[in-house]
Amino acid sequence: MAPTAIIAGAGPAGLTAAFELLQHTPVRPIVFELDAQVGGISKTIHYRGNRMDLGGHRFFSKSDWVMNWWQNLLPAAVEPGTEAAPLRLAYQGRERMLNASHPVLHRDKVMLVRSRLSRILYRRRFFDYPLKLNGKTLTNLGATYVAAVGASYLKARLAPRSPEVSLEDFLVNRFGERLYRTFFKDYTEKVWGVPCTQISAEWGAQRIKSLSVSKALLHALSEPFRSKQDTAQKSTATSLIERFLYPKFGPGQMWEEAADRVVAGGGEIFLRHKVVGLHRLGSQVQAVDVRDEASGEVRRVPCDYFISTLPIKELTQLLQPEHAAVSRIASELPYRDFLTVGLLLKRMLPANDPSSGKSANGIPPDNWIYVQEPDVKLGRLQIFNNWSPALVADPANAWLGLEYFCSESDELWGLKDGALMELASRELAKIGLADPRDLLDGTVVRVPKAYPAYFGSYREIGHVRDYLDQLTNVFAIGRNGMHRYNNQDHSMLAAKAAVDCIAAGSQDKTALWSINVEDEYHETRKRPETVLSRAA
Repeated sequence: MAPTAIIAGAGPAGLTAAFELLQHTPVRPIVFELDAQVGGISKTIHYRGNRMDLGGHRFFSKSDWVMNWWQNLLPAAVEPGTEAAPLRLAYQGRERMLNASHPVLHRDKVMLVRSRLSRILYRRRFFDYPLKLNGKTLTNLGATYVAAVGASYLKARLAPRSPEVSLEDFLVNRFGERLYRTFFKDYTEKVWGVPCTQISAEWGAQRIKSLSVSKALLHALSEPFRSKQDTAQKSTATSLIERFLYPKFGPGQMWEEAADRVVAGGGEIFLRHKVVGLHRLGSQVQAVDVRDEASGEVRRVPCDYFISTLPIKELTQLLQPEHAAVSRIASELPYRDFLTVGLLLKRMLPANDPSSGKSANGIPPDNWIYVQEPDVKLGRLQIFNNWSPALVADPANAWLGLEYFCSESDELWGLKDGALMELASRELAKIGLADPRDLLDGTVVRVPKAYPAYFGSYREIGHVRDYLDQLTNVFAIGRNGMHRYNNQDHSMLAAKAAVDCIAAGSQDKTALWSINVEDEYHETRKRPETVLSRAA
């Protein structure tokens, strides 16, 4: 019989691992997913004909392998009337004509090319994100304040903080004290619920390492010379990407397609099944206990490999380490939860944004808006109309996702759905973006353990990784599986690295843990791990 790999979780990491095992090994994947649908945090939520993207997922990667993987499953759509001029994706000195190499066989199984626009709402005014040194920014801030920002930045460059331990150190060194306190501090602390001084600098190294004032200035100066067709833009810092691919029906469409390919290739996927026990002999997991959430039945499934996207604290509990310190560190790893309030509105208000007036229903052009206002709890606002028109049942309406960052123990998390929708509607009115009388409908989606946090016992996580590395047939991958704030392409690359180990019969997991640095997705490992972007 073919060897088997049990995969806990059908998110981007788990499904990529399953697909790659079928492509490159004789190993048969069996995937167990607790949710009723695949995709993890990258799933698409359906609500009365509308679709929601949890967190906003731009399909862009500096990895050629990831870009090709996505396009092989869902090719890029060619806009009507442009068939004679196929879409060009240019990166690493190569060009690809997607409708020639990836013919669109189904008009709905495609990715759209979308323009990226994110802005900051601060002092009830809109600022470009990333900040641009242009007339609008100068007018919004005022000449005196801009001069103070410049002096603060110069001071940070001449006398940087050393050693760079906390997120505050990281951000001040790159943006200056004044800019940090204006556009980073309050928002980041709203997201994480702790001061920036308590968050590891490693978070910044993984999320916005490539971004700085000098690079933002260079980006602005080079704007007239860049091709708007360059979707994969490897020379552009991730936070500055201006075009990206996006599945027509939201991010979950990609992972639903991946799941279909896994099953068609001989793999198995079981939804509403929870891994509740691991049976280990020495350094290997030999079998997994899985509970069917519908029937309550628990069955034991033998395996040759175990690939986990479970939160590290849950995986460690199941493994029952011999070392008490490993169990303690894993059990104390912190997370940040968030909830999205979906609101359907007749229209939005132009507020202090002339661009909103260009839309018939007042919808601004942003994919999302960072809400930097201290007098509301709202952290970020998604405008689903601008991700894909197919996410909205009636394009005459505005379909929004209001993101609130919290913990499961918070009062906010415990509010009933109706109360949360009332809060969200009031806050939209307070910041001048909507009138509560235009509210048509709404829903609430809670996402526990959405963000692995970089404080508390995270400083000791190297000991947990060392323990997991000793288990020769166990591979921890994905955002929660590695307790790392991964984008979905990082999770996919970690899955690929795990499959490469299995295919080569290797027990060296160095490449797996090396994934996730913004420049080239490789980093130097430190021991112990003691070492943050705006936030979400």
